[in-house]
Amino acid sequence: MYLATTGRPDAPPAPSGVRRRVPGTVLALGTVSLVTDVSSEMVTAVLPLYLVLGLGLSPLQFGLLDGLSSGATALVRLLGGATADRGGRHKAVGGFGYALSALSRLGLLLAGGATGWIAGAIGADRLGKGVRTAPRDALITLHSPPEDLGRAFGAHRAMDTTGALLGPLAAFALLWATADAYDAVFAVSFCVGTFGVLLWVLLVPGRARNPLAVPAPAPRPRGGLLSALRSPGYRRIVLCAGLLGAATIGDSFLYLLLQRRLDFDATWFPFLPLGAAAVFLLLAVPAGRLADRLGRRAPLLYGHGALLLAYGLLLTPLPDTVVLLGVLALLGLFYAATDGVLMALTGPFLTEGRQAGGLALVQTAQALARLGAAVAFGAVWTATGPETALVAALVALAAAVGCSARLLPRGLATPAETPERTD
Repeated sequence: MYLATTGRPDAPPAPSGVRRRVPGTVLALGTVSLVTDVSSEMVTAVLPLYLVLGLGLSPLQFGLLDGLSSGATALVRLLGGATADRGGRHKAVGGFGYALSALSRLGLLLAGGATGWIAGAIGADRLGKGVRTAPRDALITLHSPPEDLGRAFGAHRAMDTTGALLGPLAAFALLWATADAYDAVFAVSFCVGTFGVLLWVLLVPGRARNPLAVPAPAPRPRGGLLSALRSPGYRRIVLCAGLLGAATIGDSFLYLLLQRRLDFDATWFPFLPLGAAAVFLLLAVPAGRLADRLGRRAPLLYGHGALLLAYGLLLTPLPDTVVLLGVLALLGLFYAATDGVLMALTGPFLTEGRQAGGLALVQTAQALARLGAAVAFGAVWTATGPETALVAALVALAAAVGCSARLLPRGLATPAETPERTD
């Protein structure tokens, strides 16, 4: 297994022909994410059903809650990243985020049908995710060779997606066994989330295991969290993350559109994320390896192209089975080609001691943009119908992909690059 020193730009490359292993810390982080995703996806799989079909929320109300769950924690993301970078406290800050998300399940359990309490519980869960995501991804960056970041993120995302597959299955089994008792789903989700926090404490190293292999700390970068924006390449990545996020509607909306078109029994709704998660699981590692070999820019663009096709497929008169399988497959391909690849593209542009904060800024730009996209899509759906809203989203995504194709930096940066370099 790699030691923490493999993330250093001066680390010697592996001998030619030797198969490199995924760093042990990445596998530990993947294990925690797997368990935590079982907990979170149990709730995510049933929440649209619970809110829209159970409590009778309108698409606009659901859009507001969905936007809150993905974008209202922007400042917390930045604060979590900056705090984690200060003194290398990635484990402590990430652990707090995991614990907060686990506790949010109790909020859902106690909320009943009160929309305000549900919104508060969702907000607490997203606060936890906002706090933990950048420190976790920074640990992946710090413990992986720069040339293998796509592979490392792909392996982590594959383990994470395994949890995304198991979570809806567990939710469906509980709903079937308890005659649609959503409280049972929330209670079990809390227990599983708490186990994930315990694994974080036990498995994830707080610092390098071999202190003799760690170089002396570099001088603290000046200019605060936004100093990374001096790099034109990094600025373009942040801008493109925002552009693409603003044209990306939430998965829950896609699943609701599928349910509306196919008109299947609502009991089967929790199974919809399984198809996309299965494709994501199969393609995450190959997509990461391909990104390392050919460059990370192209997979990111092609992944959003797959999402564009998914939007278009929902508007076609093709048979329902073709639409269902096609949308789920394209959605899984989208995540495999973009989720970890965006972080792998960003990491080498960040200086030592700014990894968590720099990644958090990209994630924040994307989250804020998706917040606006969710609210706008819900509003257009409520006012004019789902077809018009979907056409608008398709046009916006096509424009965003075209702009990003011109703006994204080409080639690989290294942490030692001067801020003026773009490629």
